[in-house]
Amino acid sequence: MSAPNTGYINGSDLLLSVGGKAIGHCTSHTLTFNSETKDRAVKPAASQGISAGLWKGKGVTGLSISISAEGLRYYGEAENGYAELSALWGAAAPVAVKAFQREGDATPYVDGNFIITSLEETSPAQDDATYTINLESDGEPTTYPGKVVAGG
Repeated sequence: MSAPNTGYINGSDLLLSVGGKAIGHCTSHTLTFNSETKDRAVKPAASQGISAGLWKGKGVTGLSISISAEGLRYYGEAENGYAELSALWGAAAPVAVKAFQREGDATPYVDGNFIITSLEETSPAQDDATYTINLESDGEPTTYPGKVVAGG
């Protein structure tokens, strides 16, 4: 049995899977946990100073997860590359997404259905062709940080 990972996490140790396959030749990915909020301002009690009314309360009205990833176009892609991702985008349907560690615990830390909101290809002359994909959660994911599991 190997020793548990220690120290800083290398970005190459964290992978992203879209549509059941890891994104191949991915140079980076970013997960953003979003909170929609609303302000709540109340008039302070007469016994409080006027400055007590300057501070607003916040309430969370919605949660979502956005993901972006960048990758290199590659002719011999064996995982999910631009061609496969563009076909998933063209299907105009939710895709299964997982964020997980390459080694160790195989349990994803994000798992759920997402919508491909954009897929952009960049092809500069005399340089590597790249792509960027953006995804947004479609409803509540099965797994995400802080999710309360029934009975747990």
